[in-house]
Amino acid sequence: MEKVIPFINENLLFKIIEETSNPSSERVDEILQKSLELNGLTLEEASILLNTNNPEDVEKIFFTAGKIKDEIYGNRLVLFAPLYISNYCSNNCLYCGFRIDNKSIERKVLSLDEIKEETKIILEQGHKRILLLMGEDHEKCSLDYFIQAIYSIYSVRDSKGSSIRRINVEIAPLSENEFRVLSEVPIGTYTVFQETYHKETYERMHPKGKKHNYIWRLFTMDRALSNGMHDVGIGALFGLFDFRFETLALIQHSKHLDQTYGIGPHTISIPRVKPAKNAPASYNSKYSVNDNDFKKLVAVLRISVPYTGIILSTREPAYLRNELFNLGVSQISAGSKTSVGGYKQAFNGMEKDEEIGQFTLNDCRSSGEVIKDLIKMGFVPSFCTACYRLGRVGEDFMDLAKPGLIKTHCHPNGLTTLKEYLVDYADSETKLFGEKLIENELNKIEHKKLKQKTIEYLKRIEKGERDLYF
Repeated sequence: MEKVIPFINENLLFKIIEETSNPSSERVDEILQKSLELNGLTLEEASILLNTNNPEDVEKIFFTAGKIKDEIYGNRLVLFAPLYISNYCSNNCLYCGFRIDNKSIERKVLSLDEIKEETKIILEQGHKRILLLMGEDHEKCSLDYFIQAIYSIYSVRDSKGSSIRRINVEIAPLSENEFRVLSEVPIGTYTVFQETYHKETYERMHPKGKKHNYIWRLFTMDRALSNGMHDVGIGALFGLFDFRFETLALIQHSKHLDQTYGIGPHTISIPRVKPAKNAPASYNSKYSVNDNDFKKLVAVLRISVPYTGIILSTREPAYLRNELFNLGVSQISAGSKTSVGGYKQAFNGMEKDEEIGQFTLNDCRSSGEVIKDLIKMGFVPSFCTACYRLGRVGEDFMDLAKPGLIKTHCHPNGLTTLKEYLVDYADSETKLFGEKLIENELNKIEHKKLKQKTIEYLKRIEKGERDLYF
């Protein structure tokens, strides 16, 4: 059997981190100026920014990240809701509430009817995107069950006649044959986190279960892109190991995918370890990442992989999420529940302690509250799914995202989906602020015909039409 050579070079990453310590302000300025060309950074350049601690230089990094995010994606923030359909798991991840050795958690697999109930509640919040998740490797949670769940979700309509338009998935790494099966299912992005790219730490944090195999997980996206998948998402769980190493490894992973398949990661997720019931590694980690370093790593990822969507969950508190929106984040969850059946429990006023979820939530605002706050801050809450449905995926998406052209499509689509939300779901105050925001944003559309078409779509939505996009 041919030996598999990992594309993560640990010795190289450690060497780069050591050799780029205490960088000069002049070198930081050079790198930031270069980054404005939207071609990303080398590992050495990214490490210099990660090792920068001068407050003035860090602020320059933050400013540049915000500028690059605006150049690629504008002031939109795409919203989604996670939907957990099972918490059975054969793995024993020491930081996760779903781990097999957590005997106090109530295990559950949602039936297809229960999945539909959860979906309807999510739809009534105005969501059009779902991230579908389940525990790994349980006999009751087969790929066939998961695919049935996907089609069940798409079949649901809420009181406004709305339906979910895009399902992204986050499930266990699949085999080549399983990826070929999944590639025929109408989903968006397939996501798997490596959790930590440091092999020794990885094996210690995953002491048993199929997830213990570092190489199998590391090459998940290679199997995916080689077997029919178009868009993939990667991520690291910050707090398991040195954040500088993990950030550089994410960049190295991105470069590997881009160089090998011509398709970099559609998204990069940036969760931090949060307390979870009976999960010993979720408390008091020696590698816990403070807020300042967290903001810096987010900014460096945006500068280094400018085309990717950066996803921020409700693990983080509202005040910090608000700051990170300006540092490169482009997709966020809102109104999230991480327990199985959590949306129905909350809807019925029977919500249990969030400790039974996969991890602790820190932004517990409703979707409506998040959307209202975004609008007040001048961001466009977007429910757009047009790229996926028009086939702007894989290389086609990258061809638009890398040079910053995707914003031409995303901006008007963000406005039309926001208009739908305002008409169908918003309270009077949100609608007032939202209509004003749309009016202001229309003035930013420079292409005359595109602006007129957007105005036409907005009027048609006001009169009752839905799902108009570019």
